Amino acid sequence: MKARKVLDPVLFSRNKIPRCFLLPFEGKVSGVFFYFQDPPYSFPATLKIPSMLLPVLFEDDDYIAINKPSGLLVHKTKIAKDDNPQFALQLLRDQIGQKVYPLHRIDRPTSGVLLFSKSAAAATLFQSQFTAKEIEKSYLAVVRGYMPADHAVIDHPLKKELIGDLQEAKTEYWKLAEVEIPMASSSKYPSSRYSLIRLYPHTGRMHQLRRHMAHSRNYIIGDTTHGQNKQNTFFRENFDMNNLLLHACKLGFIHPLNQGKVEINAPLPPHFSTIMEAFGWDMEGI
Repeated sequence: MKARKVLDPVLFSRNKIPRCFLLPFEGKVSGVFFYFQDPPYSFPATLKIPSMLLPVLFEDDDYIAINKPSGLLVHKTKIAKDDNPQFALQLLRDQIGQKVYPLHRIDRPTSGVLLFSKSAAAATLFQSQFTAKEIEKSYLAVVRGYMPADHAVIDHPLKKELIGDLQEAKTEYWKLAEVEIPMASSSKYPSSRYSLIRLYPHTGRMHQLRRHMAHSRNYIIGDTTHGQNKQNTFFRENFDMNNLLLHACKLGFIHPLNQGKVEINAPLPPHFSTIMEAFGWDMEGI
């Protein structure tokens, strides 16, 4: 079990909370700021994005994986409320100059590994692994409170697309780190507790990880749909943090053509790294 950390109040005075470095976008976009770090791929989820290069994590003749920024849609959808939303699918097509086919989806506010095929035939070969649940997908999340166990499986059925019949849904989690900070996110307690966890979905229901964490009342920070508003407000006011703290950090699979094992890891985006640093969590020690 990881040791719990209680942070010094001096480090968390309102004027000394670590911030992301923000630089103005070098273009004709007045009053809009984007993160420019290495790699430059994180941006506030509510802002419109200029044309950008998506960071490529893996590429061969048949497949390509990117580190999707938080706030970017995978493909065109009717639920997009933006006037001119951008999509990872089209951005990547423009970037590499050829058609690509998304092999799975991650929610718009979630960042991390997103895999595409470069042909319809390669997509068909890959889908059998998803059907057989042979794809390894791991996520990192910052959640409210301490987890009830170091390692457990949440076996809680969920309704399909939030309505209709219940479907089997299982999520495995591992507790990686905990922190108690001397700042109140609730009037009930003088301090606040948070956990860093690794999540492994055994099924693929809509918003499964976010809904399972809400079920256990360990809400994922920044989740405006299934999360807790007062926690989101607390992070927004004290950490300038508007993003969902859920990151698809790893994707593993057997290459359908050469049968080799492929493991793709996605570095944390700046908004996630900032919270890690603020809470004293070191990825090398986790």
